[in-house]
Amino acid sequence: MKILIAVAIIVGIITQCIFIVDERDLALRFKFGEIVQTDYAPGLYFKWPMPINNVLKMPDRILTSDNQPERFLTGETKFVLVDFFIKWKIIDAAQFYRSFRGLEDTAHARLVEIVTDGMKDEFSRRTIPEVVSAERSELMDRMLIASQQVAQQFGVDIIDVRVKRIDLPDEVSGSVYDRMRQERARTAKKLRAEGEETSERIQAEAERERTVIVAEAYRDAERIRGEGDARAAEIYANAYNKNQEFYSFHRSMQAYRRSLGAGNDILVLEPDSEFFQYLNDSGIKP
Repeated sequence: MKILIAVAIIVGIITQCIFIVDERDLALRFKFGEIVQTDYAPGLYFKWPMPINNVLKMPDRILTSDNQPERFLTGETKFVLVDFFIKWKIIDAAQFYRSFRGLEDTAHARLVEIVTDGMKDEFSRRTIPEVVSAERSELMDRMLIASQQVAQQFGVDIIDVRVKRIDLPDEVSGSVYDRMRQERARTAKKLRAEGEETSERIQAEAERERTVIVAEAYRDAERIRGEGDARAAEIYANAYNKNQEFYSFHRSMQAYRRSLGAGNDILVLEPDSEFFQYLNDSGIKP
């Protein structure tokens, strides 16, 4: 029995004298309440038993701090409700212990205050449409940089801050939506006016081009017609000079064809007129 008690005491002492540092942990070793070592790699270590030495372990991984939605005042003096969460990690175990006594809940509350203060500054410079539009990314980047600088003083690195949702309080949502609709209507009206202006300009240019094309076509047609008439006159003149009698006969035949073959038309002429010269000469009585 005494041997078992002695073995149990020895095992208890050995257990108090060793500790294991996991890959997911940071370890601080204290001696009479003072930090004596912080740079522990994962592995098995020896220490004097309490109360001479004791070891405090902290998580060496990315932690998430969620929070209830916060109210922020925008540059338009309108409130918005922002639901966000924080990703953070302990980078200096000793400083983290001095700042928060190693308590994650205390660190969470302080980090929420830091991030909230940064958001207040950024939201106060922007309107609601800017907050919910593409400028939100720039807002979060600026706020993250400012919050990181403050958090590092406590041995903490704020890795990221993400907004899950932005809501409008009931008392301002109606007026904000009405103003956004008015802005969209203004933009639509402007775009329609620009479209009509562009349409009228295109139509005017098309009408001008049509007028120019028609005028040029008419000019070319008149020139070609004039050249054709000149060529015809030249041909007729050459034909007349070569054989005046044949030319007179050919022109008379054309006149007969156009006049006598016109259906029910009636011509009142004297039988001995020059019009019937070739008919008379041929022995045909008109």
